[in-house]
Amino acid sequence: MGAFHREAPFCIPIDLFDEKKFKEKEMLQMAANVETMFSVREKPWHGLGTIVMKAPTSSEALRLAGLDWNVVQEPVYTEGHELVRGYKANIRSSDRKILGVVSDRYKVVQNTEAFSFTDELLGRGVRYETAGSLQEGKKVWILARLPREYIIAGERISPYLVFSNTHDGSGAVKVAVTPVRVVCNNTLNLALDTAKRSFSMIHTGSIQNRIQEAKDTLFMAEEYMGCLETEIEQLRRQKVTDAQVKEYIEMLLPMEQDPTPVQSRNMIKLRRDMEQRYYDAPDLQKVGNNAYRFVNAVSDFATHSSPLRRTANYNENLFARTIDGNPLIDRAYQLVKAA
Repeated sequence: MGAFHREAPFCIPIDLFDEKKFKEKEMLQMAANVETMFSVREKPWHGLGTIVMKAPTSSEALRLAGLDWNVVQEPVYTEGHELVRGYKANIRSSDRKILGVVSDRYKVVQNTEAFSFTDELLGRGVRYETAGSLQEGKKVWILARLPREYIIAGERISPYLVFSNTHDGSGAVKVAVTPVRVVCNNTLNLALDTAKRSFSMIHTGSIQNRIQEAKDTLFMAEEYMGCLETEIEQLRRQKVTDAQVKEYIEMLLPMEQDPTPVQSRNMIKLRRDMEQRYYDAPDLQKVGNNAYRFVNAVSDFATHSSPLRRTANYNENLFARTIDGNPLIDRAYQLVKAA
């Protein structure tokens, strides 16, 4: 018989079988991922609009933001040149672009009025930060920082004011108080039962009367912040177990019925992301295992996580949810409150 030839066995470096070294390597990789996740967390309006922090007046902020144009209303005609009764076209004066077709009862709030309203609302001490428009001028917004910073449960909370206006007839003039947790840029505009976080007015009726109501409402920002402080203290006292965290996350991110393998993998990935923000966020390490920590983790996920598919208007949608209140954060708050 010929000599029997045996191939040398396929060898793996011994350190890969060293459980201690393997786990150390795995932990280092996890730490790197966590560092990347939490290293840069921008405010939800980051990258949108124009920075106007140096603007000494509303008119200057208006010019810097490129909002120094007016909306004019003109009749609407059919292709056969027949007048369409009951409707008008909102047209941008600078380039004659049609921003929307509205009813003839629609009252235009010019951008100049919007900024003047903000000046009047906030008075001295306001600091403009950012201003701009979305959808080619159909939606206009400005953001200002209220002069007082709050210390709530030992943490710095900065309240912002977001004023949004529409020229296409799709929504109301809205002003919203948006508190931001300074250490991580998470928004905390919770839907409290005890105080309003926003005020809206439709484009019909007496604008001057509505503006007075808006002034009264937003000067209640301090009341909102006071109620928020009380609520945060209660949330910090409410203990949350690991089992509850898992249950809440599954309720917030439910699995599809009969999911495909891809849907299942994606949902598991999202759940792990939210869970990691609860357990690993550096700014939450000393908060304790409580409801406040969980709401912050959800806020962090809703504000800063990367979507599975980023649409072209993702940043605009995120900013809109910041103004209106993010449904995911509100749902998390409701879950822990109901426990």
